[in-house]
Amino acid sequence: MPSVHIRAQARQDLAGHYVYLAEYGGEAVAERFLTCAGTSFRDLAERPAMATLLQTRAPGLSGMRKWRIKGFESFLIFYLTRHDGISIVRVLHTARDWWHLLDIDS
Repeated sequence: MPSVHIRAQARQDLAGHYVYLAEYGGEAVAERFLTCAGTSFRDLAERPAMATLLQTRAPGLSGMRKWRIKGFESFLIFYLTRHDGISIVRVLHTARDWWHLLDIDS
């Protein structure tokens, strides 16, 4: 089974989203968010090429892909493929200026 590696910044993103969702939607919504994120991560690890490939100028992010969290489509997963699975780089809300944050070519 392919592995899912979650980078420190992505862990911080998930924690921030959890806190926000728990405060404004309730703890059950926040827990469901984490469950859906984990399911999406595992699906991507199984089929890493199914997501949109992005063009980025950022060093070390060549080959980065983008996918939505199923059930929470306003949240985007940014990841890189690895020989043993995937590496989650960031998990960002669509309202964020993610193009700028990740140095994406438009």
